[in-house]
Amino acid sequence: MWSIDYPYAEQHFLPALERFTRIEAADDSVHMQLSDEQLFDYPWLFIQQLAQGQWDPSELEAARLREYLMRGGFLVVDDIHGENEWIWFTEVIQRVLPGLPIVDIEESNLLLNIIFDVDKRTQIPGERHLNGRMEGPPHWRAIYDREGRMLVAINHNIDMGDAWEHADDAHYPVEMTSLAYRFGVNYVIYAMTH
Repeated sequence: MWSIDYPYAEQHFLPALERFTRIEAADDSVHMQLSDEQLFDYPWLFIQQLAQGQWDPSELEAARLREYLMRGGFLVVDDIHGENEWIWFTEVIQRVLPGLPIVDIEESNLLLNIIFDVDKRTQIPGERHLNGRMEGPPHWRAIYDREGRMLVAINHNIDMGDAWEHADDAHYPVEMTSLAYRFGVNYVIYAMTH
């Protein structure tokens, strides 16, 4: 499931990141396991599609991700839908970051306007949700360390990766892709500066 939006999401988002910032992005994303030695070379990780059983890190993988985050890494989690997936995700992430609560991102948080002013009340639908209902309202949530640095940004009932993937599909709403680009750019810049 890790490749659900690949390669189009990356092929669309990375040039947008370069266009809106001074960042020189790679031509493609890098796919890795939490056990890969290069993990600590990347300041920003993106994971998605965390349905029950799809992401179940071992004790060693959870410890590596915890170390990565505590040493300054940033994780964006996308494409969690409904309460069952949310419950599964919270159980897993608490193994990674025990004792750190998941909280809603405040409207005043710098993440929401570090480059672009974004409105977190607008739900970014996955392609499969264009003709139907999403499984609940959108939630932009986060996990902070004890000093107040955001470690994990969480998109619940939001599918930012799908908006990137379908950027050149005539049937996908351009305003949703535009919003997803703005959120993505904000996430990257926030990760690189915090």
